[in-house]
Amino acid sequence: MKKIVVIGAGIGGLPMAFELRDLLRDKAEITIVSDSEWFHFVPSNPWVALRWREPDDIKVHLPTLFKRLGVGFNASGAQRLLPGENAVLLNDGSRLPYDYLVIATGPKLAFDEVPGLGPDAHSSSICHVDHAVTTSERWDRFCTDPGPIVIGAVQGASCFGPAYEFALMAATELRRRKIRHQVPITFVTAEPYIGHLGLGGVGDTKGMLESIFRDRDVKWVTNARVDAVKVNAVTVSEMDSNGVKQVHELPSRLTMMIPAFRGVDCLRDTDGKWIAGLTNPRGFVLVDKHQRNPAFANIFAVGVCVAIPAVEVTPVPVGVPKTGYMIESMVSAVAHNIKALIDGAQPVREPTWNAVCLADFGNSGVAFVALPQIPPRNVNWSGQGYWVHLAKIAFEKYFMHKVRHGSSEPGYERIVMKALGIERLRAGG
Repeated sequence: MKKIVVIGAGIGGLPMAFELRDLLRDKAEITIVSDSEWFHFVPSNPWVALRWREPDDIKVHLPTLFKRLGVGFNASGAQRLLPGENAVLLNDGSRLPYDYLVIATGPKLAFDEVPGLGPDAHSSSICHVDHAVTTSERWDRFCTDPGPIVIGAVQGASCFGPAYEFALMAATELRRRKIRHQVPITFVTAEPYIGHLGLGGVGDTKGMLESIFRDRDVKWVTNARVDAVKVNAVTVSEMDSNGVKQVHELPSRLTMMIPAFRGVDCLRDTDGKWIAGLTNPRGFVLVDKHQRNPAFANIFAVGVCVAIPAVEVTPVPVGVPKTGYMIESMVSAVAHNIKALIDGAQPVREPTWNAVCLADFGNSGVAFVALPQIPPRNVNWSGQGYWVHLAKIAFEKYFMHKVRHGSSEPGYERIVMKALGIERLRAGG
C-alpha cells in the first residue's frame, strides 16, 4: 500500500486529506502532519477580531476528526523535508517515509521584514485565529479610548481581501457603537490602486472599492512602502516609478497590517537555504501545470505555499493571492494525479486556477469572479450588496459543516459558480 503524506491541515491540507481518502481508500495509507491539533477557518478571522464570532465557532479538533475518518495524524509538525530520501523529519525527531508528498503548509508570516510589524510588536494581525483573539482584546481597549486607525497590507503582501474586510467592518462596527466620528481610518496598501487585489483588478473593483471608501470616509495611500510601525504611528513612503514620492507619518491608535508571506522553515536545507529545485527564492513551492514539483516527481503542492509569479510589475512589490476556490481546484487536480500515478498512468488533471471571492463589510460586501484568476480572463465580474454579507455567512457555515463531517464534496464556491451558469469549475470536471 502506498504511503501519502500531506504537510499542513488548513484550507488546502484538510480538503486534500478528504479527497485522497475518498479516491484512494483501499490503495493508500494517508497521514496528515500539522503543527497544531486545531483547524481554524481563516476567512472568519476578521469576525473574531471584532467579536462577531467566538474562536470555537471556527475551530475543529483534528485528532478527533481524523480518528473518525481513519486517516493518520501527527501534530508534532515538520522540521525538514528530505526529498532525496522520500521522508519528512518531524519535530519529535521521528522520520515519516512517503511514496507521495503533498505540501499544503500555507506561508510563514514575514512580520520581521518591517520594523515594528506584528502582534508581538506594534501592529495587530488577523492571519491566525490566535492573532485575531489578541486583536479583539486590543479592539475592546481601543473602543473605550478611540482615535485614528491604520489598516492595510505591506509591501510584498499577497492577501488583500481581509484588509479591506477589516477596514470596512471596523467602520460598520464603529457606527453601531456611535463612535465612528472619533475614528479617522486610513487604508495603506502596496497595491498600485485601490481594488487591484494583486490581480490587476477584477471587473470594476477599482471604481467600486474607491466609491465605497469615499462613502464610508476611509482615506487611502496606495503604492505604499511601510517603513516602520510605531506605538502610535505608521511611517509610509508613497512610491512611484522614480522612487519615493512622499513620506507619510500617520498617527494610529490601532494598526492592523497584512504582512508579506514566505515559505515555511521545513522547506530549508540544513544550511538554512531553500531546498534546491523545490522552491523559488522566496520559499514558495515550484509546480508544473499538474501541481507537481519539476525537480521531485513525487512531490505536489497546493494552496498559499505554491509559487505564482506577480501579475505585473508595480512600483511596490505585490504578490498574487490564492483564493479558496483556486485552492480547491488545486486539491482536486492533485488527488486525481496521485491516483493516476498509483494506477500506473501519468498525471493529466490541471487546476482551473479560477477565483471566487466574497468580501464582507458587515452590512454589505463585494464579490468577484475571475476565470481564470490571472488575466486575460474569460469571465471578469464584480458586484456588491447586502447579499455578499449573507453569502459569506453561508460560505462559512457550509465549509465548517463540510470539515466537521470530513466531506470532499465541492464547497460553497461551486454552488455560487453554478448559480452564475459557469460549469466545469474544478479539475475533476
